[in-house]
Amino acid sequence: MLKPLDKDKWNYALAAHLLNRAGFGGPPQQIDKLTELGMDGAISSLLDYEKIPDATHNPDWAHPNPDELKQYRDAIKNAATPEAKRLAQQEENKVRQKRFLELRGWWLQRMASGPRPLQEKMVLFWHGHFATSAEKVQNPYYMWRQNELFRRLATANWQLLLLEAGKDPAMLVWLDQAQSRKEHPNENFAREVMELFALGEGHYTEHDITEGARALTGWSLDGENQQFVYRPRIHDDGMKTYLGRTGDLNGDDVIATIVAQPQAAKFITAKLWNYFGGSVPNDALNNALAEVLRANGNNLKPFLRILFSSQEFYSDEVVRNQVKSPVQWLIGSVRMLECELPPTLVSWGMLRQLGQDIFAPPNVKGWDGGVTWITTNTLLTRYNDAQSLVEGTLPPLKAGDFSKKAGGQGGGKVEKLYQRLHMGGVNLDKILLPEERTDKTAIVVALQQRLFQTTLSMNQQQTLQEFLDSKTKMNDGDIIQTIRLMMSTPEYQVT
Repeated sequence: MLKPLDKDKWNYALAAHLLNRAGFGGPPQQIDKLTELGMDGAISSLLDYEKIPDATHNPDWAHPNPDELKQYRDAIKNAATPEAKRLAQQEENKVRQKRFLELRGWWLQRMASGPRPLQEKMVLFWHGHFATSAEKVQNPYYMWRQNELFRRLATANWQLLLLEAGKDPAMLVWLDQAQSRKEHPNENFAREVMELFALGEGHYTEHDITEGARALTGWSLDGENQQFVYRPRIHDDGMKTYLGRTGDLNGDDVIATIVAQPQAAKFITAKLWNYFGGSVPNDALNNALAEVLRANGNNLKPFLRILFSSQEFYSDEVVRNQVKSPVQWLIGSVRMLECELPPTLVSWGMLRQLGQDIFAPPNVKGWDGGVTWITTNTLLTRYNDAQSLVEGTLPPLKAGDFSKKAGGQGGGKVEKLYQRLHMGGVNLDKILLPEERTDKTAIVVALQQRLFQTTLSMNQQQTLQEFLDSKTKMNDGDIIQTIRLMMSTPEYQVT
C-alpha cells in the first residue's frame, strides 16, 4: 500500500485535488502552476512552506503584558463601589472580546491570502484536534499563542507537538492542569490526552488516568508572566505505574510513554487521513500509514509527503468525496473567486451559522465534521452566503447574531457597525477573459473549471445554458447569478 502515484498520471484535476485538500483551493492559474511542477514539485511547493517568506504581522497585543494584567487587577481591587467594580470588569470584557474578534480576522486572513496554505490547513487541523475554546480560556493572548504553537510545529515531530500542546497556557487552563496538585491531582488532561489526543478509548485504564494525573502534577501556569512553569513542590514524586512503565514519572515521561505505544501512531494517522483523505481509513491502510510515521521517527513532514504522493490519496473513492467544512467552504470560495474575504464580523457570523466558530469548538472533542456539516438549515445558509459573496451584499441578520460578545460592545452598537460594512463581491474581470464573457457556452465551461475543476452532469450544464440563453441581452449580473447557481449545487459542497 501507499505506492507512489504514477507521475505520468499527474494532471490538472489531480493538482486541483492536492490544492483543495492540502490547502483551501485556488484559481485556475495556481492549479496550472502545480500541474507544470509535476507531482513531486507540487507537493514540495506546499509542504516545504518554510522556504516561502511570510510577512504577516502579529496583532499588536500578541505578547505577554504583565503590566496590563496588574492594572486590571488593581482596578478591580481598588474599586470604591460595586458600580465602579462592575464598570472596570465591563471595560476589561470589552477589550477582551474586541481582541478575540481581531484574532479571528487575523487567522482567517492568513488562510484566505497567506502564502503558506498547507501550514494554515495544518493549524486548522490541530485546532480541531486539541479543541481549546476561548469560551473558557477567556484570554486572547493565550489563544493566539496556541495558534502560533500549532503553526510553528504544524508538520514537526508528533511527540514534541503533543508535549508542547500539553504545556501550552491555553491548554493548562482549558483542561484544568494548572489547578492540579499532588494532594489533589486533576484528571482532566490526564484523561483527555489519552482518550482524545493520542490513543482513543479502550487503550488505557482508569488506573492509567490516576497515575498519569499524579505524574503530571507540577505542570503549572505562571499567571503573572503568562507562561508554563514547572513547580517541583506540587509534583507527586512517588512511584507510579503508567501504561506498563514504572518509576518516579513526570509529565514529560507521560507524553513519551504515550507516544511509545503503537496505538499512538495509528490514532493520529487515522485522524490525519480522515482530514486529508475524507474518510476513516480501513485497518490495512491505517497500519501502513502508522508504519510510515514510525519509520520516520514520528516526524510529520515526511509522513505527509508520502501520504500526498500515494495512489490511495488520488483514488476515485477520495477525489471530490469530502464535504467541505464551513472554513473550507468560505476560504476556498474566496480563493477560487479571487474576491475579498468578507469583513471579520461577517465572516465570523457566517462560520457561526454554518457550525464552525473558530476559537470556540463545541466541546473537548472538537467538530465531528464530514456529513454532519450539512443540515437543512446549514445548506440553505450556504446558498444564501454564496449570494452574499458573489453579489457583495451583507447576509441578513438573524436573532442572536450579535450578543454582547460581538466585538465587546452591545448588540445594538454592533448591529449598526455591521450595517456600515462593505462586501466586495466578485470582479468578473479577474475570473473571465473578455471573449468568454460574451460567449454563453464559454462562460459555463470556464466557471466549471474554476469552481469544480471538473465537468458537471449534462443536465446541470443544460440548466445553466438554458438560464443564460433566456437572457436576450446578457449582462454581468446574469453571469454573477450563474456563479451563484453553481455554488448552490450539491457538487459545490464537496471537494
